[in-house]
Amino acid sequence: MLKHLIFQIWKSKLSKGAPGRRERGDTALIDLPPHFLRLLSTFLQARNVRSSQEKETILTPNYELRVVVFQQENYTENFIQAILDGIPSGAAGSSLIVGGDGRYYSPEVIQKIVKIAAGNGVAHLTIGQNGIFSTPAVSNAIRTRKATGGILLTASHNAGGPKNDFGIKYNMENGGPAPEGVTDKVYAISKELTSYKIIDLPEVDITKIGTTTLGPITVEVIDSVKPYTALLKSIFSFDDIKSYLNSSEGVSVLFDGLSGVTGPYAQDIFLNELGLGQGSIQNCVPSPDFNGGHPDPNLTYAHSLVEKVEKDNIGFGAASDGDGDRNMIYGKGAFVTPSDSVAIIADWAEVIPYFKDGVKGLARSMPTSGAIDLVAKAKGFEVFEVPTGWKFFGNLMDAGRLSICGEESFGTGSDHIREKDGLWAVVAWLQILAAASKKGIKGVNGVLLDHYKKYGRTFFSRYDYEEVDSDKANQVMAELTKIFASDSFISSDLKATTSSTSFKVAEAANFSYTDPIDGSVSKNQGLYVRFVDGSRIVFRLSGTGSSGATIRLYVEKYSKDESEYAGDTQEGLKPLIEVALSLSKLVEITGRKEPTVITVSSALL
Repeated sequence: MLKHLIFQIWKSKLSKGAPGRRERGDTALIDLPPHFLRLLSTFLQARNVRSSQEKETILTPNYELRVVVFQQENYTENFIQAILDGIPSGAAGSSLIVGGDGRYYSPEVIQKIVKIAAGNGVAHLTIGQNGIFSTPAVSNAIRTRKATGGILLTASHNAGGPKNDFGIKYNMENGGPAPEGVTDKVYAISKELTSYKIIDLPEVDITKIGTTTLGPITVEVIDSVKPYTALLKSIFSFDDIKSYLNSSEGVSVLFDGLSGVTGPYAQDIFLNELGLGQGSIQNCVPSPDFNGGHPDPNLTYAHSLVEKVEKDNIGFGAASDGDGDRNMIYGKGAFVTPSDSVAIIADWAEVIPYFKDGVKGLARSMPTSGAIDLVAKAKGFEVFEVPTGWKFFGNLMDAGRLSICGEESFGTGSDHIREKDGLWAVVAWLQILAAASKKGIKGVNGVLLDHYKKYGRTFFSRYDYEEVDSDKANQVMAELTKIFASDSFISSDLKATTSSTSFKVAEAANFSYTDPIDGSVSKNQGLYVRFVDGSRIVFRLSGTGSSGATIRLYVEKYSKDESEYAGDTQEGLKPLIEVALSLSKLVEITGRKEPTVITVSSALL
């Protein structure tokens, strides 16, 4: 039972033949209109949101926290109310899309959203059946249904289950993530809330497709898969892909859903539309705890896909993350980094029907390698370097200046929606493979080698140090900032620890971005050092995860020497990695001798 419960301060004043007009009045029982009276135990309430654990339950800007935090008294209700209060156009009369990756605690939160949305005058909710709604599909639904926005229940690629992560996010009417102005507003509201508005409604059966009217709100449960499949069919030529896969030149396919939200979508696309067999997919049934796995599509957490591709000589392997916005491409004998993947998609864009009228522009996040910049230069496309966060791409897309973009953190997408899109990238690769085969370029390995011959190869690696003590992580960044500020740092030579190799510093700074569309400035987006030879190292603190901090180290080197294209990435980058670790004193400060995850550049094996 809630310790503090008062009735909402609305009274209904009814006129004959007209709906109720609500005005503020003294705290009192509500004079309910007839359609409310037909609902058993339905009443509007304002509930106090401060619990005995107030200091621990205040909403933070990090929307991904442990499940037990969201389960604290009033915490989730606070979160939802703050989001509704933060909607720029207001919650009253709005239409919202609701769903997520199906992780633990999602069904309970969906029911809370329905009741609190009703209490705030939301007119219509569209919910994915069983609560399943991938992030790309939500973005598409917001745009096609002209909704006010969407509430997504996901902690992205983080682990799920009672002892792991949960998250709530809000997307805007363009289908993209809420910008900082909105998230800052939501955060500020959450710290001041003393009550939330709720109607105690019967629970909605989210397992059944259909529309229900509950008092003031209409709730529609839909199949979230078919509209998304239709979107991809409007972008790509499924006929060409299907013909290629069924030909003697076609590759075998294995897609791994990592027990996340993309499973049902993959079943519809690969089995129903492309006619592949059941053996072309694995882990494609969503699980609240991702079957005990970590739904992050990289070489560490998608190891079973990698092993099966190599063992069974599968030509094309791919995976997506928990909420469906990330992807990994892995062919037999070849891992494709996200940096190379988006560059290759941009280079082959003309074979994708969606881009038949041309490409508007390209973009990448700052830590992502410059491979896509080389494509832009060769083809005369405008190219942008933005901070990490898909919302920065959205502004450029809305202004008509961006078509294809990507992040090194396995996010790739285009302006068909305003989110990164894992399955879009996977199907894009199948379209490219189909077109490449007609030019005698075979498989993932062939496409990679062809790209390197045209543009050179960017060797790239990312080291993730997860769950580092926050104070120590901040100390690493603070020490680097001091070094960068030294007058003697620029033009200094930084030496590797196990060889005589050295790198001369050309530039060092904390990345800042001025949005060319709205003029907003984003500072402190990552510390980087650029060397005279074009090599680069970047240090960032990640905002994802719920325990400690994640330090990400990015290392990049460019080569046009064909003899190096098949070389081992880690060996080639070893001197630069040694310089980065020595400069940052990361091991000494954090005590972490090895990274949790290593992402290497595309490897021709």
